[in-house]
Amino acid sequence: MLLPQLGFLHTGSLFTSLIARKVASDSQGVFFTRLEDTDSKREIVGAGNLLLKELKAFGIEPDEGYLGDQQCGDYGPYVQSQRANIYKIVIKSMIERDLAYPCFCTPEELSEMRNRQEQSKVIPGYYGPYAHCRFIPQEEALERIKNNEPYVIRFKSPGNHNHKIKVIDLIRGKMELTENDQDIIIMKSDGLPTYHFAHIVDDHFMRTNCVTRGEEWLSSLPIHIQLFESLGWEAPGYAHLPVINKLDNGNKRKLSKRKDPEAAVSFFIEKGYPLEAVNTYLLSIANSNFEEWWAQNKSQSLDQFKFSFSKMSLDGALFDLDKVNYFAKEILGLLDAETISNRALIWAKSYDADFASLIESNFVYFVSIMGIERGIAKPRKDYSTFSDIYPAIKFFYRPFYIELTNSELPFNPNIESLVIKESLNDVLKATDFNLDEHDWFESLKQIASRHQFAPSGKLYKANPADYVGNIGDFAEILRVALTGSRQSPNLYYIIQVLGPEEFAFRIKYVIEKL
Repeated sequence: MLLPQLGFLHTGSLFTSLIARKVASDSQGVFFTRLEDTDSKREIVGAGNLLLKELKAFGIEPDEGYLGDQQCGDYGPYVQSQRANIYKIVIKSMIERDLAYPCFCTPEELSEMRNRQEQSKVIPGYYGPYAHCRFIPQEEALERIKNNEPYVIRFKSPGNHNHKIKVIDLIRGKMELTENDQDIIIMKSDGLPTYHFAHIVDDHFMRTNCVTRGEEWLSSLPIHIQLFESLGWEAPGYAHLPVINKLDNGNKRKLSKRKDPEAAVSFFIEKGYPLEAVNTYLLSIANSNFEEWWAQNKSQSLDQFKFSFSKMSLDGALFDLDKVNYFAKEILGLLDAETISNRALIWAKSYDADFASLIESNFVYFVSIMGIERGIAKPRKDYSTFSDIYPAIKFFYRPFYIELTNSELPFNPNIESLVIKESLNDVLKATDFNLDEHDWFESLKQIASRHQFAPSGKLYKANPADYVGNIGDFAEILRVALTGSRQSPNLYYIIQVLGPEEFAFRIKYVIEKL
């Protein structure tokens, strides 16, 4: 994989990297990284290391290559600027074999030529009769170089744009593309190679046999195939992955780093997504059979899934954040209390100091909160991200509980305040913390019946005039009193986590407010 020094890791690049890593792993191959640092105008210092760090966060680590502070492997160096001599040796050989030549055309001359081509309605570019420097005698070219005239090196294309070439894409199969006839620049005036040339040389000498990249590079494939053939080298297999799209006012467009926050993988890291959920989602859009496999293997590592190019769609998938959230909830729901607590703390230490402080104030208590309805056949799936947890569990802590209940509590307005107070007083006296969930709920029904609440919704519906409400309404009174909300996890486990002392404090506090 090439690591451009151009800033953040795009979600589309994560997709490409995930597929490359998967293909290498499934085939017992090698996934390696190169640092592309030959574009000095666009280079952002340190960006390559940031990309590696973000890839690592998603569990994508190279077997060899550029690893940040070091390089590892038999085919180094893996930093393109350090391979300058290799490129120059190949360039020298190409010139000797009449495959390349120096070009002295100025930007102004090239712009003027393009204008003439557009006016004449011919294909623009530097090719055929328009490739003026191709016809300069070697002696003249050498003299101009000695005179320090600026120049670039161009590839002497043997192609004709009226011809078609047959290629095989690992995803699309057999294709016919227009043959390249452009004399592209392969070495810039600063002595550094262009991407087209550098990746050809690097892939050859590094024994690359499979290249995964976005389909936007499909138009460049004839150039790359032609370079390999002209040099007498075997080209690797190319898999051009469909782009990830987004719906915008009903129109499909590429996921954009300017318009879409989820286009940067840092969005998922900072929000606290379990990053395996993003990988799971990306595999679901990569292979049509993945979701069926995942439904049967939720607890298995994604490494167990066998990826196939033949199962890829040719249409760009629409990015679906709701689907990412679905996978995230499923994955977080499978974690045990200790694991999700530790992972939440790790995330909070980097992105939410208040949350981290709350967890660390009593880690055992936090684990007990996170253990509610966890580790059962159908666990609760309340959270998509670690950032969802803090606002959802604040009520367990007294200072936040007092803050939540400062305003008017959301009791059912159809139930009189006196009934609520008497009901809460009875619950306070009668609650037994030693009962299991079933027996506790039965005891709650008995308390409710003493205050004219039906023991079931069905009975209340049949005889509404005989009751104040049903057992659900009675439980809601207790829920609001303990949490300040009508919605919360299982009431029995909330009471168990709060404990007798906090339970009594909250009931008395609410009765006094009423």
